[in-house]
Amino acid sequence: MNRISDVYEEFNRYIYHLCLKLTRNPMEAEDLMQEVWVKVVRNEKQVEQVDHIKAWLTTITMNTFRDRYRKNVRRSKYVMSQPETLDVPILDLVPNNEVSTEEQIEKVVVTKIVQEKMKQLDSIYQKTLWYFYVEQYSLAEISTLMKVSIGTVKSRLFRAKQRLKEILLSDRNLLDVVPV
Repeated sequence: MNRISDVYEEFNRYIYHLCLKLTRNPMEAEDLMQEVWVKVVRNEKQVEQVDHIKAWLTTITMNTFRDRYRKNVRRSKYVMSQPETLDVPILDLVPNNEVSTEEQIEKVVVTKIVQEKMKQLDSIYQKTLWYFYVEQYSLAEISTLMKVSIGTVKSRLFRAKQRLKEILLSDRNLLDVVPV
């Protein structure tokens, strides 16, 4: 029998209950669960290499939920449009609709500075930061893309942020441009 079918049969109820616990809404749980299984099917070859299927599925589920949550918070403009079932701090939901021109310009300047400083990082760290923060891939997706373990992705992400912070802090000229 097909490995994916076996995995589905064994863990479908577990994934549904985990999704339900995360979303606290049966319809959202089903949507999330479907998204998780799509990712599993897309990574069918990886299933054969996984030793701890339940842990792997849990990671995919948690990352998928986080990705959906991030997208929903970014897309929403008002607190009222947030699902009431999500258990998140209210400050995360406060809209910031009126961005001043000064803030927009500052954001553009800071973005350009960070992108320039990122070029000073080793390419592996550049890619890891890019995939995670710009492309918004999950750790599991980055792991697959870069053909390394999730632990390696985490440590590269940590080191890249540390190194970028050092580079930014070492540039005294930035203190004139970016308010502290």
